[in-house]
Amino acid sequence: MASLSLSLQKHPLPCLLPRQSPKPLSSSSHNLFILPKSSHSHFYGTVKLSSPPSLSLPSSHSSSRKKTLVFAKVNKGGVPPIFTLKDQEGRNVTLSKFKGKPVVVYFYPADESPGCTKQACAFRDSYEKFKKAGAEVVGISGDDPSSHKEFAKKYRLPYTLLSDEGNKIRKEWGVPGDLFGTLPGRQTYVLDKNGVVQLIYNNQFQPEKHIDETLKFLQSI
Repeated sequence: MASLSLSLQKHPLPCLLPRQSPKPLSSSSHNLFILPKSSHSHFYGTVKLSSPPSLSLPSSHSSSRKKTLVFAKVNKGGVPPIFTLKDQEGRNVTLSKFKGKPVVVYFYPADESPGCTKQACAFRDSYEKFKKAGAEVVGISGDDPSSHKEFAKKYRLPYTLLSDEGNKIRKEWGVPGDLFGTLPGRQTYVLDKNGVVQLIYNNQFQPEKHIDETLKFLQSI
């Protein structure tokens, strides 16, 4: 729309423009209105009316407004997704390898961190009790196989550590993070001999409780 220029002398605007109800500019104006000024307002000089500038309204489907939410994908009574990951020796290990016996799968944040070291050593110290219950123990974190190898050697860990680089399996299983998602979660699953989840235990700040709770459960079945 072409610009319209009106040269006004020093007259109050209400004298020149009749009072009227607000009207929408056009369908392209996104329901913006021109409101008449009150009788106490005065304009002097030149008034320019032009087409309204185009407005960019954010789409409700804009990718910038999407939030990534993590929902629990592995629940009690369900069968978790099968995975194949490398262990501390660089060998491929598939979850189905453990079918036929109970297996304790525990996700932990990182090798060598204080809490994770306590948890790993607690599983080590109770490993014979897990074996007596007929269960295997598997630890999973985002560390690479070489880190796992050093960690297992340093603390004499007798069980399998798997490398979930990129945290793909952690996401597939829906392991919740802590501290607003800034810290990888510490969560333990007990699967029965048929691969069905029978227990889920989450406790970030009391890592040794994971051993107590899983052993208590295994000894009760």
